[in-house]
Amino acid sequence: MKARVYVMLKNGVLDPQGEAVRHALGSLGFDGVEGVRQGKVIELDLAEGTTEATVTEMCEKLLANTVIESYRVEMG
Repeated sequence: MKARVYVMLKNGVLDPQGEAVRHALGSLGFDGVEGVRQGKVIELDLAEGTTEATVTEMCEKLLANTVIESYRVEMG
C-alpha cells in the first residue's frame, strides 16, 4: 500500500525558495509567472492495513512542521 503526503508552506509564510524560482523563471523570459510556492511530496510504502489516521499521526509528529506547513494525505 502506498501513501503520498503533500507538504506546503502555509499562506502568509514567506517562501524564499519559491521566490527564487519565480525570479529565475522571469530571468529566462517566463514573464507570466506572478508567484511560486514550493513544497514537497513524500511517498510512503506502507504495510497492508496501515490507516490514514496513522499516516496523519506521522505527519503531525515528523513529516510536516505544522506551525508553518500544511499537509494533505493521499492513500492508495
